[in-house]
Amino acid sequence: MIYVKLNDESYSYDIHSLIKAFYPDTDVRVVPYEEDIHSGDDAPEFSVYAGHEKIRITESVSGRVLCDYEPDTSGPDNRAEYKSELKRRLYTAMAEYTGRELPWGTLTGIRPTKLAMGYLEAGRDYDTAVRLYIDQYLASEEKARLAVDIASREKKVIDSFDDPSGSYSLYIGIPFCPSRCLYCSFMSYPIATNKKAVAPYIEALKKELGFVASSFAGRRLDSIYIGGGTPTTLSSDELKDLIGYVREKFNLSDLREFTVEAGRADSIDADKLRTLKELGADRISVNPQTLNEETLKLIGRRATAAETIRAYELAREIGFDNINMDIILGLPGETTDDIARTLEGIARLRPDDLTVHALAVKRGSKLAEMLLETDRLSNGERAGDVMLRNDRIDYEKAMRLTSDTAASIGLKPYYLYRQKNISGNLENTGFAAEGKEGIYNILMMEEVQDIVACGAGTVSKCVRPQPDGNVRIDRCDTHKDLKLYIENIDEMIERKKRLYNGE
Repeated sequence: MIYVKLNDESYSYDIHSLIKAFYPDTDVRVVPYEEDIHSGDDAPEFSVYAGHEKIRITESVSGRVLCDYEPDTSGPDNRAEYKSELKRRLYTAMAEYTGRELPWGTLTGIRPTKLAMGYLEAGRDYDTAVRLYIDQYLASEEKARLAVDIASREKKVIDSFDDPSGSYSLYIGIPFCPSRCLYCSFMSYPIATNKKAVAPYIEALKKELGFVASSFAGRRLDSIYIGGGTPTTLSSDELKDLIGYVREKFNLSDLREFTVEAGRADSIDADKLRTLKELGADRISVNPQTLNEETLKLIGRRATAAETIRAYELAREIGFDNINMDIILGLPGETTDDIARTLEGIARLRPDDLTVHALAVKRGSKLAEMLLETDRLSNGERAGDVMLRNDRIDYEKAMRLTSDTAASIGLKPYYLYRQKNISGNLENTGFAAEGKEGIYNILMMEEVQDIVACGAGTVSKCVRPQPDGNVRIDRCDTHKDLKLYIENIDEMIERKKRLYNGE
């Protein structure tokens, strides 16, 4: 346990997130400055005094002063700039104290590229944007260049639309899977025990989609993304029913992309792939996560690596020319060599889009439950921690391997996001061939238009430009519970009415 005493609770989130980044495997708690605390072990304790007359950071147990800084208060009171300076001072102090540097510097949010995008939209050239990124956030040059490279590619896609803020994208959630993977925290119901819920779910979903189609009839629909779960858990007839309804109700004449996550090989067959192709899907995902057989068994994937490769080849034979594949770095028991072998297999397949995730242990996943187990082994370690074995992976080397592999098959990074508890304090990156970038991913990540999400456990976003040039984003969700979503579909529709009518 690490305690941090802080005099201004309004900075609590930022201080906690940054210190947690230096101590990812330790519980960090922020408490009032005047509180008398001591962890009773060798863990450090810090005091952070955040005041506009000074910033003082102290290692409490030893009394060592890590930072003693007097801000320049001669200018206007700018709280945002002060917070940035506070984070820079804290980062510098913690880097010196721990002997570590973080690849993303002071950045702890999930969208680092939005900041780079701001520089480009303000007219900064590439080199200036990189330098500003490094100076402002103390990120490494490698990550600063990655962020600006991606922002440049995202901006090119966004600029290809005629005012994307006046249009929208549609997300459709299918919360069924062949089985639940160990790391998964998404809405996912095993199809074997929930088959009877599929028909009423599709009917409720169609009702919600019908409302959206009529309410947004005068607006351009730019992209559709059917995700999950695993949408291809549905039968071919069920896919025809659902996607046929979408084609009937929505004007797809301006649609730039129609993605369906085929996802798991154990949900894919030729009939389903032909159905998707015939109904207009032009981008699909076939996601191995790893090509290591032992790992696939451990995480609950029923398909073998060979079956995943065959599913990918089948999609190519049927005519799909924009296929994404996902892999995850940091899966239980894997080593850097295992990742290298997976990447070799991916390179032979040459997908059009490769999404590389660094494992994030999320609440609600079986993996998170295992890591919380109190039963300890004879050497005092927790069983879940031993199984995860994240110390077997050199994350920086693994990320270099992924970027080098992507480059070798003509893929460039085009979108990026980060998550809490992400392995190696790294990022999730999408790489794509020129012209094959995932449009929905960019529009959603950069928050330039409304994302209307239908289905259980989904979140819709309403993007409202403000007179001062900023953007206000409001959200509404739907019930995560399958039964509650079906029974309360009218309430789900009312939530969307209130969101998009500004109520």
